[in-house]
Amino acid sequence: MNFADTILPTMFGFGTGLALIIAIGAQNAFILRLGIAGRNRTVLAAVLICSVSDAVLILAGIVGIGALIRAAPVVLVVARVLGAGFLLTYGAFAAVRAFRPGVLVAAATTSVRTKAAVATTIALTWLNPHVYLDTLIFLGSVANQQGTNERWWWGAGAITASFVWFFALGFGARMLRPLFAKRSSWRVLDGFIAVVMIALGVRMAVGV
Repeated sequence: MNFADTILPTMFGFGTGLALIIAIGAQNAFILRLGIAGRNRTVLAAVLICSVSDAVLILAGIVGIGALIRAAPVVLVVARVLGAGFLLTYGAFAAVRAFRPGVLVAAATTSVRTKAAVATTIALTWLNPHVYLDTLIFLGSVANQQGTNERWWWGAGAITASFVWFFALGFGARMLRPLFAKRSSWRVLDGFIAVVMIALGVRMAVGV
């Protein structure tokens, strides 16, 4: 295959995938907070869940499973109801943390339990109906507008973008740790996360 058949589709897929996932949302806000306060093992588990989930959904979209989701809208309804409830609950906890902020010290980085982080990441990823609309259906549709072979290169680019973004966000957040030795920084971050989570939860609940 030549350059136009491999590298170009991969680059276009990378750019499209990156543009879609870097928007501020519940998943990104959680990974950011986890990256600041979590242990490497916990952060690694979370970013792998996000990245691998995106890869599965993108590949599923390419092979045509997105059409099945469109034909069975009840899947999106269930995800919307459960996801809205989860986001509103998590947003409420974030609001409480904003009023009672902690500080980041060396010992505090071990306080984020891996199991809890994994469960939260899975919920934020798979109970979000937009992940099916954006990643499965939209990216799958765009990929299938490429050529028969090119669509796989396009998908590879989009999947690479997901891994690059989540690993950069999760492990790059540690550079903010000196800032979060202050209670005021945690207050601002958790206040921001509370607003994002609750706003997205309300939006999801009303079906917007």
